[in-house]
Amino acid sequence: MRIDRTDSRPLHAQVAGALRAQIRDRTISPGDTLPSEASLCERFGVSRSVVRQALSTLEDEGTVRRAPGRAPVAVGQGEHRRLVQRVTGLFDQFDRTGLSLRTRVLRLERTTAPRHIGEQLGTKDVLLLERLRSVEDGPLAYVRTWLPASRIEGLTATLLTDASLHRLLQDRFGIRLVSGRRQIRAVPADDTIAGHLGIPAGAPLLLLEGSSSDRGGAPVEWFESWHRSDRIVFDIDADESAEQVSLHPAAPPGAARPPERAAGTGAAPPSLSRARSLVAELAVELDRAERAGRTDR
Repeated sequence: MRIDRTDSRPLHAQVAGALRAQIRDRTISPGDTLPSEASLCERFGVSRSVVRQALSTLEDEGTVRRAPGRAPVAVGQGEHRRLVQRVTGLFDQFDRTGLSLRTRVLRLERTTAPRHIGEQLGTKDVLLLERLRSVEDGPLAYVRTWLPASRIEGLTATLLTDASLHRLLQDRFGIRLVSGRRQIRAVPADDTIAGHLGIPAGAPLLLLEGSSSDRGGAPVEWFESWHRSDRIVFDIDADESAEQVSLHPAAPPGAARPPERAAGTGAAPPSLSRARSLVAELAVELDRAERAGRTDR
């Protein structure tokens, strides 16, 4: 059962994936105690630190339960977790933990964007993309995305099947998404989405929506992603060092920012406006560095 060292995934992700598969196919049944760390090290041919990182991943996603001084216990089907303040999408976040996310394209067509989305993207000529995201034990999310058509000529459903949209934008179209704004709300499932997610109409969903922009600040996508509230948990990292003063309250989608007041009316001088811009750019760079550091670890 030794892992494949030619695999590009981190060792801990491969170990977590192998244990996850055994729990899901009932080779290890829910309630069973997992082998000791020493046994897992021998079985997979890895160090104890790799095994511990794999077990932490499984614990974070709810696949195993650990108590101080006791061996991990298999839980089976549980909640999946998503970091909502990351620009990276669900596919890439799951891929980093070794969890396979399947993607089925339900719709991809060129169309005219609704007014508020056209204002967000700076164009009404868009591609409308609808996808169903699932794992081995069932569907998790229904995603609707609008993209400026002129920037992604040649995008096809085949390219997007079981693939990451963000990774495809970067590798094929040279577009890297680095910033954006997100908002979350609880909504009832309509008939169409409920049918795809396998839940009753009116069941509660977590709607994550927002926009993403490239390095130059140009908007590239507006998305709405409905998640099963019984299968997905949204996590938010709290870090005092990342806190900063909000100079304006968050505006709803499509709303304009409050204008700067003119000099002599109590407003900040142009130098402060420049400082604000630099703070925003620095926040993006810090977040990117943090993500890179976590990936390296």
